[in-house]
Amino acid sequence: MINIDRFRSWRMKGIALITFFLIFSLGLQAADHGDDHTKNAHSKKEFNAGKKIIEHIVDSYYWHILDWRETSVAIPLPVILYDEGKFHFFMSSKFHHGHDAYKGFEIAHDGPNKGKIINTETHKKPLDLSITKNAFAVLISLALMLIIFLNVAKSYKKRAGHAPKGLQSLLEPLIIFIRDDIAKASIGEKKYEKYTPFLLSIFFFIFLNNLLGLVPFFPGGANVTGNISVTMVLALFTFVITTISGNKNYWTHIINMPGVPWWLKFPVPLMPIIEIIGLFTKPFVLMVRLFANITAGHIVVLSFVSLIFIFGNMNIALGYGISVFSVAFAVFIGLLELLVAFIQAYVFTLLSALYFGMATEEHH
Repeated sequence: MINIDRFRSWRMKGIALITFFLIFSLGLQAADHGDDHTKNAHSKKEFNAGKKIIEHIVDSYYWHILDWRETSVAIPLPVILYDEGKFHFFMSSKFHHGHDAYKGFEIAHDGPNKGKIINTETHKKPLDLSITKNAFAVLISLALMLIIFLNVAKSYKKRAGHAPKGLQSLLEPLIIFIRDDIAKASIGEKKYEKYTPFLLSIFFFIFLNNLLGLVPFFPGGANVTGNISVTMVLALFTFVITTISGNKNYWTHIINMPGVPWWLKFPVPLMPIIEIIGLFTKPFVLMVRLFANITAGHIVVLSFVSLIFIFGNMNIALGYGISVFSVAFAVFIGLLELLVAFIQAYVFTLLSALYFGMATEEHH
């Protein structure tokens, strides 16, 4: 059991720390946009809110920190390309933030390959195995998970028979919640243990990356769970495990559902077609739900921040005036995103468990 007073203390400290992170995030974004505002004042160009928001939520070949005066502070990432039978290795700093070409490659600024590396001569994409911002963020989150859970496992061995302590006491309620209220309740007491490791892995992976996406500075700020490729792979794992786990009863209900009139099965197999389509729509819904909710949260927060500079371009006093409301709403949405971070991890895990339960349910 967790001490109530200690839990309340952690909760208050957590809220204070999260509020600081959100305000600091707004400050970093303001520094970035503020420099753009200064540059635009000289070049008489308006602040492009849409461009700034898209740059934040899409993947990148470098990890942008902030713009200080006219210098862009960023962490370069490894570029690994395979083109015309040869591998090419170099750091993304060689592109100078997309302004220069290097070794016959450049980052496309328009066209169907916009934002991707292309061959300067053929204008085609090579096989790109680069460590992008999101890929690097995934590696960081996996390293954090290994460190956290290896330490928790070690604590269980050392403190066998004793009350949990420290990080162990923080994570144990979540682990028991996933095991008892999701895995056991959805799959059944006989088979839930087989799927619990996977359910725990996807829950903490999604939850951790959702939280890191709200942290404004390195190693946070990457939009991992708001990347359609990441959510597609997670949904694909659920789809493959469900398909492999399907028993005779599961496939019978898909191909020849009992209790359905024969004229819905022959001569046109209407019900089997609908059920087979359902096999693919389930993981598709998992993929799109997580991607859309996380991406929408980032867009809403950045939209409120962008209002400061949109109105500031009209009138400086108006920009300062609207900043009070923009910051207040951005902080509110940021705090709401903390709840969404947990809910989306929970929903993805719960639906995966339900699919596993349907695939392994025995005939009654």
